[in-house]
Amino acid sequence: MHVTKRDGALDLLKWLALLSMLLDHLRYVGISADWLYVPGRLAFPWFCLAMAANLSRAGAQKTEWRYLGWLLLFSAVSEIPYRLYIPDPDTLNVMPTLALGLLVARGWQDRTLLSRLLGVGALLLAALFSQWLMFGIFGVLLPLALLWVIRRPWYFGLLPGLVCLAGNQWRVLYEAAEFGNYVAVFGIAACLFAPMLGLFLLRHARHLQPPPMRRWGYALYPAHFLLLLLIRQVAA
Repeated sequence: MHVTKRDGALDLLKWLALLSMLLDHLRYVGISADWLYVPGRLAFPWFCLAMAANLSRAGAQKTEWRYLGWLLLFSAVSEIPYRLYIPDPDTLNVMPTLALGLLVARGWQDRTLLSRLLGVGALLLAALFSQWLMFGIFGVLLPLALLWVIRRPWYFGLLPGLVCLAGNQWRVLYEAAEFGNYVAVFGIAACLFAPMLGLFLLRHARHLQPPPMRRWGYALYPAHFLLLLLIRQVAA
């Protein structure tokens, strides 16, 4: 019986993305740590890169609907913990952005009529409701940009870096950087180079074998909001 060896680099990328997200959200616990914004910029592009890596595998069409189903399920499950923890959120949690991004990327990759229609529909939804989506329409396009460059030379990673920056309120970052705000300067750099760094990890860390992150990893997203909310309540 043939058993496919897990991609250790992909598991490592998922764990690092989760750690980056956790560091970013620590800013809302009640401590003064604005610098955590910088490592936090790595989380979303690395989650998108993990999605692109899964889509680029042979046989991806056999699991794409299950993948979408988990994203939609945890989009709903995560919304209440997200709103309880993040003060005055002006967007939905990140899962709807990833779900739409999956449909857009798969629509470009798969030439079947259904996939193309779903991809176009997801792109239209992202354009119409961009203000409600975390990272907006550029966040929806980021998995596609990463899928397009994942087999190309490393320097093509600058393209998804620009898409990532566009999804991260680049105007605000640029204006703050002009006034010498070091968090904004390093935040811009993190957005631009996160995809290239992620691609480097995927290509050169395959020999590592971190604990595998399986489907239970979806539950870590709402769970970490509840954990940080508890910490904030205890520390208050």
